[in-house]
Amino acid sequence: MKITPYLHFKDNCEEAFKFYEAALGGKIVMVSRFKDAPPPPEGAGNNDGCVEPMDMSGMGEKIMHIRLVVGDSILMGSDTPPVFEHKGKVEGCTIALGFDTGAEAEKVFAALAKRGKVTMPVAETFWAERFGMLDDEFGVSWMVNGGEKTGP
Repeated sequence: MKITPYLHFKDNCEEAFKFYEAALGGKIVMVSRFKDAPPPPEGAGNNDGCVEPMDMSGMGEKIMHIRLVVGDSILMGSDTPPVFEHKGKVEGCTIALGFDTGAEAEKVFAALAKRGKVTMPVAETFWAERFGMLDDEFGVSWMVNGGEKTGP
């Protein structure tokens, strides 16, 4: 099994993922826009208990689904349709990154922290050569860990 984070954005998913592609050294391998989605099935949203189709006006060029591959990991996301409330920040979740070395962790931490807010500066801890926490400019929280120490 693999667990894949799926991030939702308020109208800036594409910008965020281009930033993550560069900061994490990954590759965007798939992009779908709302304008490319097929129409809802015949009869969807009628009075037989089905939910009304979502209002997608203004979403045409926005990202319906995007996939970024980084090594053997995947990060996915989309823009949030107007029917759902989005506060502009991902809440209640932090993405943890682990690197073999402290140097790798520092490099990615610095890239993610550009125009973001560092909540714990990257430094040595009792469990790793380097560890730090930040909220990036898109409202996503990250924990960056590198050079894990073994034993007491």
